Amino acid sequence: MSTLSELAHAHTSLGQPEVAHLQRLVAAWNLVADLCFADLLLYAPRRPELDAEAEQGAPRGRYVVLGQVRPSTSQTLYPGDLLGLHVDEAERSVCHRAFRSGEVVEGASPRDDVAEPVRMLAIPVRSSGRVVAVVSREWAPSTARHHGELENAYLSVFDRFARMISLGEFPFPEADGVHEDRPRVGDGALLLDGEERVRYCSPNASSALHRLGVLADVTGRTLGELGLDEAVVRQARSGRVPVMVELSDRGGASVQAYCVPLLERREVVGGLVLLRDVSALRRLDRLLVTKDTHIREIHHRVKNNLQTISSLLRIQARRVGSPEARQAIEESVRRIGSIAVVHETLSREANDDLPFADVARPLVRMVEETLLSPDRPIYFRLSGDAITLPAAVATPLALVLTELLQNAVDHAFADRVGAFADRVGAVPDGVERDIGHVDIELRDVPGGLLLSISDDGTGLPLGFDLESNQGLGMSIVRALVQSELGGSLSMRNRPDGAGAVIELFVPVLSAD
Repeated sequence: MSTLSELAHAHTSLGQPEVAHLQRLVAAWNLVADLCFADLLLYAPRRPELDAEAEQGAPRGRYVVLGQVRPSTSQTLYPGDLLGLHVDEAERSVCHRAFRSGEVVEGASPRDDVAEPVRMLAIPVRSSGRVVAVVSREWAPSTARHHGELENAYLSVFDRFARMISLGEFPFPEADGVHEDRPRVGDGALLLDGEERVRYCSPNASSALHRLGVLADVTGRTLGELGLDEAVVRQARSGRVPVMVELSDRGGASVQAYCVPLLERREVVGGLVLLRDVSALRRLDRLLVTKDTHIREIHHRVKNNLQTISSLLRIQARRVGSPEARQAIEESVRRIGSIAVVHETLSREANDDLPFADVARPLVRMVEETLLSPDRPIYFRLSGDAITLPAAVATPLALVLTELLQNAVDHAFADRVGAFADRVGAVPDGVERDIGHVDIELRDVPGGLLLSISDDGTGLPLGFDLESNQGLGMSIVRALVQSELGGSLSMRNRPDGAGAVIELFVPVLSAD
């Protein structure tokens, strides 16, 4: 479906300021539709030359429908969408008269798609003093609501908005979209006069006020006299723009208050305050915050316990005489440390997803601190896309990354062990040649992520087969990739022959 901007550009002569004005109107006019219990349609004049240029069979007409909104307070007259509909001035004579005269015009219009004549109230839309479009309130008498106190009050406010639209005072200059979750008229409405006193309170508004402990008759009183914060009314009056705040009491009740100033030639002559009881939502919010705090505390404690286990294993390693056993314990410490890094990151995050770069960076530092020494000068570089992963993926991936980095240190640069130590103090060129490089790159690719680890070491031995490799580290990697991550792993020598490349693909659902 085409947007208002696209339709206006394709079929009208409206400039960007006028289109922006109409976009603000459409962003805010569901309030107006609710107040008048009817559909609202936005008509703009087509460029005359379009009919002369149009091919045979192309849509023709004097006006094009740029916007449509249905009321939440009554049934709609048009179940189908009319956006992009082209009509001539005879079909919408009421709209045509309003556009030509610049005055609000009411009348009837026979329609082929509606059984009875449609009543229309056409309101000229002014922008910078010029009529650029027409808003039409359209309803059928047989479906109109019976007029009671509520209906009369709402329609009186609608009349005020109609005048504001015709004078260019509505929509407000500021984009009303900043209050996208604002209350609707059906949630509850207070009508204020020029002295900020309540002249009408809808039944739903009365219920919302009861939740805040306001049980007295509110008619004729200000919000301050009712014991409520008047800031929402004062800010809307002084700024001449809508304002939304949240009112609450000590008992935990919360009510959203959205105040729209009513203007008459830029002077505030009243206000409409919409109220929505959000106590249940806020209670759920508080429960979620509490739950989130508990989950993060659990991650923090798990991290501490893993660090304690690592400390115990290090003590054990110092008492073991066998170099092989000591190496096995140290490898276990690193694996436990990689899991602890994930839990430490989760203890700081507000949800169960975390940026994997925040995990990868401390893992690289851990490998540097535990595996590198003067006789193993290796430079690690981490780069790539900012990728957010769920904890269920980040934890095994952290283990895999640790194993692959350890594998690179242990095997890719085995021929350089001791070379650097023997050449300390030699020419700088010799030092540079003995430094190994490992590039770690994270890429967001269609369907998941790609982790690439490239080194400039000795490369893979002749006849190397990943599946038949029986080393403990690679066995762990294969098990995690296949069973936990559901991904694929490949290893190959670099095309230039200077080292090897390991690529790991992990399918991850998009965050969208």
